[in-house]
Amino acid sequence: MSGRPEHQAPPEIFYGENEARKYTRNTRMIEIQLVMSERAVELLCLPENQPCHIIDIGCGSGLSGETLTEQGHIWTGVDISSAMLGVAKEREVEGDLLLGDLGQGLPFRAGAFDGAISISALQWYLFIFFPQVLLTLCNADQKSHNPAKRLYTFFSSLYGCLSRGSRAVFQFYPENSSQVELITSQAMKAGFTGGLVVDYPNSTKAKKFFLCLMTGGQQTLPTALGVDSREDAPNCVAFSQKRDRMKQLRAGKAPKKSRDWILEKKERRRRQGKETRDDSKFTGRKRQSHVW
Repeated sequence: MSGRPEHQAPPEIFYGENEARKYTRNTRMIEIQLVMSERAVELLCLPENQPCHIIDIGCGSGLSGETLTEQGHIWTGVDISSAMLGVAKEREVEGDLLLGDLGQGLPFRAGAFDGAISISALQWYLFIFFPQVLLTLCNADQKSHNPAKRLYTFFSSLYGCLSRGSRAVFQFYPENSSQVELITSQAMKAGFTGGLVVDYPNSTKAKKFFLCLMTGGQQTLPTALGVDSREDAPNCVAFSQKRDRMKQLRAGKAPKKSRDWILEKKERRRRQGKETRDDSKFTGRKRQSHVW
């Protein structure tokens, strides 16, 4: 059995409470999630300065959802791990959370979302290996589960709940070309167009795979990063410039976890009608650490 975590157990088992907390506190994971989430949102090509409703597929503890919140979007997260969703609730993320098996399809009305993102989750939901057995989509851990059928069910329901002209972007780690072919073939069968965008294809460490799916007919795929550096390259996504702008925006905000940041977050939750604790002189005060 390989060292990849998705080869060891289904996500709802692998990410128990301890593993879910450890993952969410890992500063390296947080930074990686931030960078890839910003890239995925960029690839969605959302309207400028307009809040959109995004579905976060495999949202985990809400790390990628925080990027959506920072950019002013509303989001709904779906995950199969109750432990991960529990950590997300403890962190008081601003998205709505749903426990669900994607292989059974998404239970949302038609056109409910303006886009979809998925960060580092597709390999969990699509390819979970046990010794000598290929298991697919959303912990298909029974031999009776048909991988292609579960993929088609998922992509068909996703296509239905996206508004026309919107996109879905999946960042994932495929192991071989046959996995990519199975995924893309079922997505196209469900009605999507699009394809694979591979950033920095010649780099071992920086190489990232993004499956860009579109609902509004055939469209030109965004140019991958690290492929054509010309400023006048057609359809080029100026991701580095957008990241610089986002850093500047964050620089003008209250530092994360500061009192002002917490008060602002609580006020947003109140405006959304969510249950929120009252403010007090202890709000935002750093607790003294204890060593037992």
